[in-house]
Amino acid sequence: MNSNFSCKTCQSADQSLENFISGLSVETSHHRVEGQSVKCGFGLQGICCRLCSNGPCRITPNGQKGICGATADTIVARNFLRAVAAGSGCYIHVIENTALMLKKTAQTKGLLKGKNTLKKLADIFGIQETDQYLCAEKVADAVLSDLYKPDYVKMELVEKLAYAPRYKRWMELDILPGGAKSEVFAGVVKTSTNLNSDPVNMYLNCLKLGISTGLYGLTLTNLLNDVLLGEPAIRLAPVGLRVINPDYINIMITGHQHSIFTYLQERLTDKDVIEKAQKAGAKGFKLVGCTCVGQDLQLRGQHYQEVFDGHAGNNFTSEAILATGGIDAVLSEFNCTLPGIEPICDELLIKQICLDDVAKKANAELKPFVFEKREEQVEEILDAITESYINRRSKVEINLQPEHGNNDTLTGVSETSLKDFLGGSWKPLIDLIVSGDIKGIAGVVGCSSLTAGGHDVLTVDLVKELISKDILVLSAGCSSGGLENVGLMSPSAASLAGPKLRAICEKLKIPPVLNFGPCLAIGRLELVATELAESLGIDIPQLPLVLSAPQWLEEQALADGAFGLALGLPLHLGLPPFVTGSSLAVEVFTENMKELTGGQLIIDDNAKQAADTLEGIILAKRQGLNI
Repeated sequence: MNSNFSCKTCQSADQSLENFISGLSVETSHHRVEGQSVKCGFGLQGICCRLCSNGPCRITPNGQKGICGATADTIVARNFLRAVAAGSGCYIHVIENTALMLKKTAQTKGLLKGKNTLKKLADIFGIQETDQYLCAEKVADAVLSDLYKPDYVKMELVEKLAYAPRYKRWMELDILPGGAKSEVFAGVVKTSTNLNSDPVNMYLNCLKLGISTGLYGLTLTNLLNDVLLGEPAIRLAPVGLRVINPDYINIMITGHQHSIFTYLQERLTDKDVIEKAQKAGAKGFKLVGCTCVGQDLQLRGQHYQEVFDGHAGNNFTSEAILATGGIDAVLSEFNCTLPGIEPICDELLIKQICLDDVAKKANAELKPFVFEKREEQVEEILDAITESYINRRSKVEINLQPEHGNNDTLTGVSETSLKDFLGGSWKPLIDLIVSGDIKGIAGVVGCSSLTAGGHDVLTVDLVKELISKDILVLSAGCSSGGLENVGLMSPSAASLAGPKLRAICEKLKIPPVLNFGPCLAIGRLELVATELAESLGIDIPQLPLVLSAPQWLEEQALADGAFGLALGLPLHLGLPPFVTGSSLAVEVFTENMKELTGGQLIIDDNAKQAADTLEGIILAKRQGLNI
C-alpha cells in the first residue's frame, strides 16, 4: 500500500464511519478527495469536446465554436445524451440478464418464489397460462422480445406498463421508445462527430431513453427479481459495519444483479456447505450486503435470514467494510464496485471473484456466470472462498466496529408491502395527504457521492429538513445506505419529524423515511406514483410528489433522472449535470420541461433552501388539487 497518502478525509454524515476511516492505514476514496479538489471548469460546464482529432475543443468567450462549428449548446447536448445512453445501457444489461435468468429457471423448473408477482405480470402482459413455468417463460420472452426490437419498432410493453395519461403525452411528443438495446445504440450514434447538431432533438432522445430505462431497467427488473427471489416483506433489520460476524466466512456482495448469485445463495444453507465451513474453523458462510445488490438482498431479507448478515453500507462505505478485516471474499457483478477496493483486497488477502466481465477488477478472478454450469461454478467459488478464509484469518488484524449502524432499520418496503401494511389500499395514505397530516411525498433517491458537502452530507441534511416539514420521504439507492446507517430509517427517527408526521409515525411505529432498497427500486416509486395518481383520477405531475437525487454520481443516475422528467416530476439535484455551459440546456431543463412533460430540474446544494423549494412545489400541487 501507498504509505504516503494524506490522513485527511472528507466529511461524512456518518460520524462514526468518518472516525473509523480517518484512522485507517489503508487509502480510501475518502482520502483521495483532497487530491482531486481542483476541477476542470470546462468539464464541469460540459463545454469540452474530444470526439475528433481536431480537439479537444473547449468553448470560451473568444472561441465560441469548436473547429467543426459546434456551439456550446450542441457540445453540451451531445455529451449529455452520450452519458444518458451509457447509463441506460447499464440498466438494460441488468434487465436482460434478469429476464434470461427467469427464462432459464422456468425452463429447468427451478424455484419461483414470487407467485403473486408472476400472476401480476401475466395479467399486465395479457398472458393466460396456468402452468407457472410456462407462464414465467412467456413473461421473460415478452421482455426479451421488446429489448431486442430495432429502434424503429416500438416496444409493445410500454403501453401495458405505463400510466395511460403519461403514455398519451409521450406519444404526442413522439418519444415512445423502440427496442431498448437499439435505442442505446441509436443514442450513441447520434452523438458522434458531425452528425446531430440539434440540442432539443437530442434532449427529447434523452427522455425516450429515460422511458425505456425506467419501465424496463428499473420497474421490470424489480418485478422479475420478485418472481425469482421472493417478494419484499417489511421487517426490522441490522445495518452498518456491526453486521459483520467474525465467526463466519464472510462474503461481501457488490453490484446490481441479485439473480446472478441466487444458486450460491441457496447453497449456503445446505448441510454439506455448512460442514465445509465448519471444517475450516467457521460456523458457516454469511453474505454481507454492500451497494445496491446488498440493498436488494436486504429488501428480501425475510427469506434469507440464515445466510444474510445485513446491509453494511453504500458504495463509498465499501472500502471501510473491507478494512475491518472481517471480509474473506468479494463477489462483484456490476457497478458501484470501486476500483479502490483492489489494493485493500491485496493487502488484506481478500479473494475477489467477478461474476460478469463488465465488472472485472484488475486483480480479481473472472468467473462469468453461466446458468448451465451454475452447480459446478458455485462449488469452485465456495472452494476458493474457503481457501481464502483459511489462508488469511491468522494473518490479518480484525478491526470490527460493533457500534456502527443500528439493529432496527425498517426494511422490505415495496409498492406491494407498503400497500398491504396500509390495509390493501392507498386510501389511508391519500386521506393523510388530503388532511394535511402528510404534506406530500419526496422520493430521495440515487447515489452516494463525496461531493456536495461530503459523504452523504447533503442527502442526510435534506432529508432531515423535509421530514421536519411533515413531508414523508421514500428512499431508494445508495442514498438509502447512508440514511439507514445514521438512523433515519429507524422508528426512533420519528422524533426528528414535524409534529403531524411524527404523530403518524409513532402511532404506526414506523420511521419518517421509508427504505425501498436499491436504486433499481426507483421503479417501485414509479409504481407507487402511478397507483396514487390512478386512485385520484389525475396525472402524475399533479401529485404533491417531488424527486431528489441530491448526490447523484454517475451516468446511470442521469438515465434515472431522464425517467423522472419523462414522468413529469420535479427533480432536485445537489449539483448540476455537466450542462451549465449551455444556456439552452438550462432553459430546457428548468423551464421548458414544464410544458413538455410537466417536470422540471432544480439545482441547489443548500439543504434548507432546496427543502423550502420542494415544499413550495408540493404546496402548489396541493393548491392545484384544492386540498
